[in-house]
Amino acid sequence: MSNIRILLADDNAAFLDYVSRTLDADFQVIGRVADGDSVCSEVKKLKPDVIVLDISFGEYSGIDIALQLREQGYVGEIVFLTVHEDLDFVNAAIGAGGRGYVIKSRMNIDLELALTAVLAHQVFISPLRQD
Repeated sequence: MSNIRILLADDNAAFLDYVSRTLDADFQVIGRVADGDSVCSEVKKLKPDVIVLDISFGEYSGIDIALQLREQGYVGEIVFLTVHEDLDFVNAAIGAGGRGYVIKSRMNIDLELALTAVLAHQVFISPLRQD
């Protein structure tokens, strides 16, 4: 899968570095975006196969960004990587065109599984905490 082109989008630079290092062995990380303003322009420029997108993106919502990308014609896959373990967020993310929903605390277990699933046109959702 090393030819799969991934764009990472999260407002935490240290976390972007960590995710990039985690994926580098099996995927081609073609860009990292740390602000919501740049996501759409980088997608147009880099044309990634998959975007790994945070939901809480500073002043932006990753869900709104995903909706905007879909409106602009982006047909690649979107995997949300988030701290939110709430079914309302899951439903909103899938409704915005995401196929993957990975909880950050489960990233080491679930992210590659999610990428594999969405590239096979399947939906992947990390197990949510039962409160």
